[in-house]
Amino acid sequence: MKIISIANQKGGVGKTTTSINLAAGLAAEGKHVLLIDADPQANASSGLGIDIKALNKTIYECLVNDIDPNTAVMTTSVENLYVLPSHIDLVGAEIEMLNLDDRERRMKQMLTRIDNSYDYVLIDCSPSLGLITVNALTASNSVIIPVQCEFFALEGIAKLLNTIKIIKSQLNPTLQIEGFLLTMYDSRLRLSNQVYEEVKRHFGKLVFNTVISRNVRLSEAPSHGMSVIEYDPLSKGAQNYVQLAKELIQR
Repeated sequence: MKIISIANQKGGVGKTTTSINLAAGLAAEGKHVLLIDADPQANASSGLGIDIKALNKTIYECLVNDIDPNTAVMTTSVENLYVLPSHIDLVGAEIEMLNLDDRERRMKQMLTRIDNSYDYVLIDCSPSLGLITVNALTASNSVIIPVQCEFFALEGIAKLLNTIKIIKSQLNPTLQIEGFLLTMYDSRLRLSNQVYEEVKRHFGKLVFNTVISRNVRLSEAPSHGMSVIEYDPLSKGAQNYVQLAKELIQR
């Protein structure tokens, strides 16, 4: 079971889009995948068709009240893809966890109880470097960092890399960077190409070969409660994420 966080404290870089569609891509390749929604906005849950208002067991109850996470896991319309959903209550979990023992390792402890039949566990982190994100990185084998092809792309990455360094030295010495993923790429824009070159120059082999192009289908799919691979399998977005899943499996 490989546990991968998808993290970047900068909002709007394609974290949730990547979490949903990479999970669906891996499932399409025959892998058993659990997507953990660790963002209070719960967009990864609703983007896979889960009615978040009707939930009585979420990641919040698992982290704060120690309920068995397997009882909170839900099926999706994608074969092999399961979700541990989130809820707005998760905002309060950071404060409630402050007084708990081993507060940075709550998610790691939760994951030891997860049914071992999954090949991949993906964690969709919130756009902050708060306690829940620290928990996710402490529980993970590696982290995927989505980078938007725009002017301030590299701004904020230094902060995230510093956080990763601290977590490696204090909480999770085996944490690796799985890769930097370029998102919202538009080959017609000089800026996209400049950002691509700059990220490649900085991080070399750590940059995924697969690049996620700007694609309207990617933004439409979640409003239908579907991954783009179900919504429009022939779209550029779907093809990019299937390719990313294959690249990840080969690594």
